[in-house]
Amino acid sequence: MNQKPAISLTHVNKTFDNGTVALKDLNLNINKSEFISLVGPSGCGKSTLLRIIAGLSTMSSGNIEWSDRAHQKEIAFVFQEAALMPWATVMGNVRLPLKLARVSKKVADHAIKEALQLVGLESFAQSYPRQLSGGMKMRVSIARALVTSPKVLLMDEPFGALDDITRTKLNLELLDLWSKKHWTVVFVTHNIYEAVYLSNRVVVMAARPGRVVADITIDEPSPRNEQFRTSLVYTKYCQKVAEQLSKGMNYE
Repeated sequence: MNQKPAISLTHVNKTFDNGTVALKDLNLNINKSEFISLVGPSGCGKSTLLRIIAGLSTMSSGNIEWSDRAHQKEIAFVFQEAALMPWATVMGNVRLPLKLARVSKKVADHAIKEALQLVGLESFAQSYPRQLSGGMKMRVSIARALVTSPKVLLMDEPFGALDDITRTKLNLELLDLWSKKHWTVVFVTHNIYEAVYLSNRVVVMAARPGRVVADITIDEPSPRNEQFRTSLVYTKYCQKVAEQLSKGMNYE
């Protein structure tokens, strides 16, 4: 018996007020504890799709179904920019969602400590954003997302502005966390190599209006390592995604 998808999107359409059609008849099933990457040309609706899943934007038409209604409220979103409050310490920034949820200080302090430990920043709890590198700022952003113990993690190009060395390190750390926490992850990236390295599935979207044109299973065990990244199998998966992405650029 097949397991019901954690999130099921059917015939999703999104047209903005200015008439721009962002998504057209998009269909996608996301399974529990799966790591899915969305790749596609700029402006194809990847971020819009994330915002619809998060409830931050509405569909023009279509349906989104959750297998567990509770998970619909247990979502965390990591944006392209770390968007930290410059006047607050690392601990203060991570505390924000708990403060908004009126969580007691005792419970919040424990959750913050655990989240900072997960991203390796416990010794920087009293530091300010100006004292952190780009990679460390993104770790704070991830900790702020994790502090609420989400079941679903939505990530919108979180490592896009980082150098390759930092990006590779954070890829490894993210996979390690995912293997321990078993979140359902939807990850947006323009980087084919990153998508193949991280994911169980790579979903390729067409140029606007956004639709799914390919859904490629990366049938390799997790967690991944550098041996996989330098393997012929990895290269072939990257080529396959690149071919589908090229088709998606010209998809009618």
